[in-house]
Amino acid sequence: MKIVGVETIVVNMPMIIDGPVVPRMAGAPRTSMDTLLVRVDTDEGVTGWGEGFGHRIFSATKAVIDTIVGPMCVGRDPTAINALVGDLQRNLVGAGRNGPAMFALSAIDIALWDIAGKIAGLPLYRLLGGSLRRELPAYASLLRYADPAAVEMAVERSLGRGYRHIKVHEITEAPIRAARAAAGPDVPLMVDCTRAWDVEGAIRMARRLADLDLVWIEEPIYPPEDHGGLARIRREGGVPTAAGENAMLADFRAMFEAGSLTYAQPSVAKVGGVSQMLKVNALAEQFGVTVVPHSAYFGPGFLASVHCVAAMPAETLVERYDADFDENPFGDAINPNSRGCITVPQGPGLGVDPDPAVLERLRVR
Repeated sequence: MKIVGVETIVVNMPMIIDGPVVPRMAGAPRTSMDTLLVRVDTDEGVTGWGEGFGHRIFSATKAVIDTIVGPMCVGRDPTAINALVGDLQRNLVGAGRNGPAMFALSAIDIALWDIAGKIAGLPLYRLLGGSLRRELPAYASLLRYADPAAVEMAVERSLGRGYRHIKVHEITEAPIRAARAAAGPDVPLMVDCTRAWDVEGAIRMARRLADLDLVWIEEPIYPPEDHGGLARIRREGGVPTAAGENAMLADFRAMFEAGSLTYAQPSVAKVGGVSQMLKVNALAEQFGVTVVPHSAYFGPGFLASVHCVAAMPAETLVERYDADFDENPFGDAINPNSRGCITVPQGPGLGVDPDPAVLERLRVR
């Protein structure tokens, strides 16, 4: 079997905005989501689907795949995943060990594992050694609203949809306290700070929020590579820490050795795909760190995260970004059920291929 084509497809999905406050990202209104899909075709008719990190910078990741990574894959055996991905990693060293080059490699790797599962006739999580799982608990990863009333409404909406774990992307005290008030004392609550503070500021904020019984405080400092500073926050702030959505395997080792993390959050569409995710999981187990993957995606990146979580020996949560759409190429496969859980696809590979008609309607040309 040989790879005969690698195609990139950008999909833009307008969000359903519920309420008067428009969520924001990087200071700008967030009204739609971009997804960068990668289709890998073989000469035997088996197609794999992958996803590279695409929010806001999909054009950079797409260019790497179209001009460098994709051509390297044509003619190669897609079932020899370690050999192909290893060659890609070495060939991409000059382009950097993070950023769009690794996002591109992640997309290819996910597609290769999709192909492997389809050839084997097994869902990916079973191919990875997981036992039979029908659904996984998810947490609602809310967008940033800044307004306490909007946060309260979003939390109540999430609880009404069956979620029993909530994460907010807030960086000031009032909306965080509004989230706890809306959730009540028994619902696990996490706070993603998106690198808003320095070390001393993060310690002060963690102490001020200590009475809220947070599960974790996520990505609290800039630069995120300050592993020693993150370890200080974990020791002195009184709140468990989580980080890693932008980290590579070597970064995770450094964080584990520094004692920076209570929870590790590798992102399958950034870290190098399923292959590297498995290595991070194994390393985390050695250090006694719990893995809760970052999965703010709506395509193969999300599905691959679900399968990786389903393959873990101990149950952990799936992150479901709190964005809804009138239509998306993967239908209900990316949506929570009425119990706030994600159904684990049971078809071969990732278990779901995109709907061609929806893909065509939402495609960015």
